[in-house]
Amino acid sequence: MLALQRERHRDAEQVRGARVLHCLHAELAGLLRRPLEARDPRHGHHRPDDCGFVLLKTADRFFTELGEDRAQQIRAISLDMGPGYAKSARANAPQAVIAIDPFDVAKAGSDALDEVRRAYWNELRQTGDQDAARRFKGARWALMKRPENLTDTETLALKRLRAAGGEVWRAYTLKEALRAIFQPGLSIDDVDVLLERFISRARRSRLQPFVRLAATIARHRDGILAAIALGVTNARAEALNNKVGLIVRRAYGFHSPHAALALIMLACGPVDLRLPHELHPHP
Repeated sequence: MLALQRERHRDAEQVRGARVLHCLHAELAGLLRRPLEARDPRHGHHRPDDCGFVLLKTADRFFTELGEDRAQQIRAISLDMGPGYAKSARANAPQAVIAIDPFDVAKAGSDALDEVRRAYWNELRQTGDQDAARRFKGARWALMKRPENLTDTETLALKRLRAAGGEVWRAYTLKEALRAIFQPGLSIDDVDVLLERFISRARRSRLQPFVRLAATIARHRDGILAAIALGVTNARAEALNNKVGLIVRRAYGFHSPHAALALIMLACGPVDLRLPHELHPHP
């Protein structure tokens, strides 16, 4: 697989920079242009039971507005591990390399840890030990934050969890092992080896959230390595998406998607949806 990976990315330096069309996050195009109405049940396009369907349609509309000629020029697309965007990208830009955003992979590890944590917390509640359940609930941030960002109280809580051992501590070590894979300075060969070790370890962990995560990472392994080789990320789109989410939460809902769009454009606009190579042309 490594040989195939190197062959696929032998022109990585040519693709890097302006020639990498780091495709605008489909959420960005879908949310900040007229597809907001697709989220409105009154328009008949919303399927609340199928998030992947909504993402697929949003991405398809993005490629429709982009146009076939420009879609065929895309060399690399940075995505998360959800199925909707990838399906649309492969259908509309089959020549592009799919790169899985490392931040999304690391976040999936945190989500798996939180699932293990919640299951253990519920077990404590069901046993009737409310004091222990309350203390353990307060240790959430000690588990979720980076070790270097812990307060003194959180550091002490983490030490207690380490001494206690068990499923929660094993889940924490897996989360940190996955996060460490994407630290700066590692080569693509290093990342490939570390991914293989993580997948093997997670599969043998008997922690179902991490067993599922191992299967997901194994499916997207080529895309993860592609992101490392090309150096592409969803960071800018994710930052804007967080701002949009905050605007919606602060408003406690909107009467229509057009009202939401108006406030988003007021707070974040003007939003330029041109591709990077159009903003900074190179000879």
